[in-house]
Amino acid sequence: MTKTRVLTGITTTGTPHLGNYVGAIRPAIEASQDTSVEAFYFLADFHALIKAQDPKLVEQSRREIAATWLALGLDTDNATFYRQSDIPEIPELSWLLSCVCAKGLMNRAHAYKAAVHDNEENGSPDPDRGVTMGLYGYPVLMAADILMFNANKVPVGRDQIQHIEMARDMAGRFNHLYKEQYFTLPEAVVDERVEVLNGLDGRKMSKSYNNTIPLFVPEKKLLKLIRKIKTNSLEPGEPKSTEGCTLFQIYSAFASTDQTEAMRTRYAEGIGWGEVKNELFELLNGQLSAPRERYQALLEDPGHIEAVLQQGAEKAREETTRTLERLRSAVGLGRFV
Repeated sequence: MTKTRVLTGITTTGTPHLGNYVGAIRPAIEASQDTSVEAFYFLADFHALIKAQDPKLVEQSRREIAATWLALGLDTDNATFYRQSDIPEIPELSWLLSCVCAKGLMNRAHAYKAAVHDNEENGSPDPDRGVTMGLYGYPVLMAADILMFNANKVPVGRDQIQHIEMARDMAGRFNHLYKEQYFTLPEAVVDERVEVLNGLDGRKMSKSYNNTIPLFVPEKKLLKLIRKIKTNSLEPGEPKSTEGCTLFQIYSAFASTDQTEAMRTRYAEGIGWGEVKNELFELLNGQLSAPRERYQALLEDPGHIEAVLQQGAEKAREETTRTLERLRSAVGLGRFV
């Protein structure tokens, strides 16, 4: 049976939070345990350098994210788990793709257009002020990540669909120029069931809004953050709506169907906000306490994390070295024999 190849990258620019877990980590780990799927998960640390020039932040984030995925049960026997920076064939492929990618395609990339728009709005005489080649060429590196492993499906948010389309464009162009099917055309997978969690202030949970609840924060800090979640002024005994309620949204993302329906009934009966927050804390802490312990143990044993990532890189490079040798020959850079 031919397995479906699924590839996911995790940018190493921060500490994983509840929103990351619900939206990306949990479904990816479930997929890693599916024997019908050939999964590739990587720490996108080259991509991190586009936004983060603090080496301590990047290094800490790489370690924390790797420890998070391992603590939550990533099956590294079934899935390939590696650091992007440990695969030298990826930046080499990025250059090959750059040489077939039209500049006009890059000009239409959302991130670049947004940067230009901001400069124009701020009255800058230079529309490209602050735009690095890393930001501009980001879609090419992302295409290399995907096409190197000929991934069939790439789970993404709606804001990333364009990048998958650009990868398809580059793959098709390369195949056409060199007259062979070197690359599979990847498909973007947007799971409409994946919920985007709100943060402490009711907006989307995001590091940029500083409204996140870190996934493995200590118990006391977890309770403190939950108590900060914004609510309305309804008193205990007054019926409350679950619609648009951050507390209920987070609760339902971690609770069973029966627990969710029971909480919905309690809202209608007028449960107090303090009680909801306590219930949410108990639910989250109950599910996260064991992984939290594993996470802390992993952080204290960076050698183990390194060994797992090196094993993943070795597994990945068994394929990438063969693929790159074939591509080098295709463009005329093969060995003299």
